[in-house]
Formats: sequence, structure tokens, C-alpha cells
Amino acid sequence: MRRNASPLSLFLLGAGVFLLVLAPLLVWYVQPQAKRTPIDIDTTTVFTGTGSYFDTSKVETVEGKEITITRQVRGDVADSVKSGNAVWDVSTSVDHEGTLPASDPRDALQWTMERWVTDRATNEPVHCCEEKPTFDGEAYLKFPFDVERRAYRWWDGTLGGVVRLDYAGKKKVQGYEGYVFKGTVEPTRTGVRQVPGVLVGKPRTPQILAEEWYSNSGIELVVDRRTGRIMNAAIGPKKTLRAPGSKKDAVTLLESKRVEFTKETQLKQVELASADSDRLALLSGTAPAGAVGLGLVLATVGIVLVIRGRRTEPEAPNTHMMTNSPT
Repeated sequence: MRRNASPLSLFLLGAGVFLLVLAPLLVWYVQPQAKRTPIDIDTTTVFTGTGSYFDTSKVETVEGKEITITRQVRGDVADSVKSGNAVWDVSTSVDHEGTLPASDPRDALQWTMERWVTDRATNEPVHCCEEKPTFDGEAYLKFPFDVERRAYRWWDGTLGGVVRLDYAGKKKVQGYEGYVFKGTVEPTRTGVRQVPGVLVGKPRTPQILAEEWYSNSGIELVVDRRTGRIMNAAIGPKKTLRAPGSKKDAVTLLESKRVEFTKETQLKQVELASADSDRLALLSGTAPAGAVGLGLVLATVGIVLVIRGRRTEPEAPNTHMMTNSPT
């Protein structure tokens, strides 16, 4: 008898070995490559709420008005590829109903252009590529991957500094659960602005460098655990002017107890977070575990079949009929 390895046994053995090799590659190479901040991002988030703002046409603060904050984030792919970092250009405008829709963002109550540069793996700030402003912290427009239940240092662009956000439990946004982080900003001087003296209680001074002050009564961010994507954000900003050296606000430029992502923005952020989170979960757990399990089964079956081989009957020896010739 002879033993021959069948094509099926070799195929099963090869497939099993391939899956066993693939499993660690998914964990050690593919998954870390997927866990990187995107560079081709193009998203818009919208906050709305009710509050007060300084109406320049009336030269007074008006109350009970709808306030809209629109933030557009676009990745600079060319600079990102060149630097190896995530380079994002961020436009933020604060509007009231009279400036929406805005044909020119400079007509808004407030408009800023920023360039954020971060390490794609760690989310740490990188100071290059014409970054503006130079910022600090570990959480910005997003949190790092694999968010932990601890305090984070979050950069507040209006403050121009870092705010401590404490972990505050879990919360669902449009049915999807995330980690909640909360913090506040005490009244802080953030700069100066030249205004008529009468505006801040100095009528005898035609123009004066008034102090700009900023506070935030409540920052609440709900973050996806795996991706660090912010699924909902709510803030309570207040910006005022004070006479130089004064401890009292003279003019309220902007104030709202709570402006929050619109429902449409929440749904979009949840959709993106869910899709990215599922992909990372697949690459880090489900796929490698499945590859190991299936690989072991296929390799074992293949080895058994190779050892057993394919039995064949022995060939019968050639026999020759001898005939006697008549003499």
C-alpha cells in the first residue's frame, strides 16, 4: 500500500496556517494602522441655544435670542501626507438669526480660523505646518483613541488655555452610549479690545482698551470610547467687557446657559463613531479570534488528513502465461 496526501488535505493545512499567521498581523499591524486620526476629514458640526449678545446696530445687549455656532473641519491632505501628522483647518462662526445664512463669515458675531496639527496615533499636539494657535492638552476636536475613565486636559480655544474635564459617567446620545466629561471655566481675562469709553462706564474717555473676560458655566462632552469622537457637546459660554482694572462686567458680548449639538449633528456624529468603533472592534478582537479558531480547526484537520493519506490498493504484479510449443 502507498499513502498520498490529497489536494484537499494540503489545502486545509495551508488555509489553517495562513489564518494562524494572519491573526497576529491583524493585532500588531493592521489594527494600529486603522487606529489613526483621519487626514481627509470634511465635517460640519452645529450648536444651537438661546442666549444674549451685543447688538452693534442697537448698541446694547439683547436677550432671549437664538445663537448658532457652526464649526467646519477640513483636513489638509497634502500637508498631512508630507508631515505624517493630522493637519486640520478649522473655521468657527458664532451667529444670530440676523447673520444666518451668512454669505460672509466676517459678518458673524465671532469668526475664527485655526489650524490644528496632531500626532495621528497619540492625538498629542504637534507644532509644525503653520499651526495656529500654538495649543496644548490631550483632547481637542476629538479625544485620543481608547478613552479612559479619568480626567483629561481639554483645549478651550476661546480661553486660549487648557481646561480640566473630569469623567462623569456614561450617557446615551441618540441611543448610543459614550463616556461623559464635564468641566467649567471661571471668569478669566483673555485680552483687550478698543471700544468707546462710554460702553464700559468711562464716558470721559473717547476710546479705551477694555478688558475681555470669558467664563464657561458648563462644558459637557459625550465621547465614543474606542474612537475618541465627540458625539455630543454642550457649553455655557459668557464673554464680557470690563473697564480696565474693574471687577465688574460692563457689557455682555455673548452669553448662553447652554448651546448644544443639534439633533442632526448628533445623529451624524453617532453614525460615524459607530461605524469606526465597529471596524476597530472587528480588527482588534473578533477577526483575530475568529482567525485563530478557524485556523486551528483547518490546520488540525489538514494535518490529520495528510498523516492518514489516501489509501490505494497495491498494483497486481505482471504475470506471463507460459505455453509449451509442440516438439
